[in-house]
This record gives sequence, structure tokens and C-alpha cells, in this order.
Amino acid sequence: METQPKETEEGEKSPEYKDLLPSQTASTLCISSRSESTWNAPHQNKWDIYHKPVIVISVGGAVFLFGVALTSLTCLTGDQRGGGMNNTTKEVFKLCGPAFLSLGLMLLVCGLVWIPIIRKKLRQKQKYHILQSIKSFFLNR
Repeated sequence: METQPKETEEGEKSPEYKDLLPSQTASTLCISSRSESTWNAPHQNKWDIYHKPVIVISVGGAVFLFGVALTSLTCLTGDQRGGGMNNTTKEVFKLCGPAFLSLGLMLLVCGLVWIPIIRKKLRQKQKYHILQSIKSFFLNR
């Protein structure tokens, strides 16, 4: 006699059932991506507003400088025979230098472009609040 398997336990739910469950991560992601608290707070210091682009610029600058150092080391060593590295290691270093250069430059530029975008957004928010106060002043009379 074969016994019928019990309904699936919690750890073994079917993929279709998991798709039907409300996703808490999606709602959390939407809230955090909008970062409404950053734009709605009346007075914040500059670090609260600009900390993400500053971190991206810092990391980009560090990666870029590492790429510069790695590229210059591979160029300075050149094709000297009798070195401690074999050919494959030299090729890896020759490829990693420009890769770090480009990645660091990309992060650096993204961070530098992000700052004017935040400034423009803050100005638009300020104009919106001024227009709302003028509008409410005239409509409430």
C-alpha cells in the first residue's frame, strides 16, 4: 500500500505558489529606490543628501588610481627576460590594468554626473513647494 504524500511542507512549496505570494522585497525596493524621506525632509545636512555620489566618486577614484598604478607597472617592466613572472601572469596584469582604469573612470564619471542631478532635483522640489504655498494662499481665500 502506497501512502499519498502529504501536502508540501513550507520549505517545499511549489514555484507557482511562491509566485502568488506577495513580494515584500518588491515593495521595500520601490520605497527605498524613490528615497522619499530624503526629498520630503525639511532640513538635512549635505552628507545625508550627497553621501551616495561621494562614495561612488571615492571608490571610482581609488579603482582608477589602482588601474593607473597597475598599467604603469606593466609598462615599466616591459618585456624584460628573466623576471619572476611567466608569460601568462604578465598577460593577466597587462589586461587588468586597463580594465581597472576603465571601471574606475566609469564610476568616477557616474558620481560626478550624479551630483548635478541631485542639485537639480532639490531645486525643482523647492520650486514646487513655493508654487504650492502660493496656490494654497490664493485658493484658501
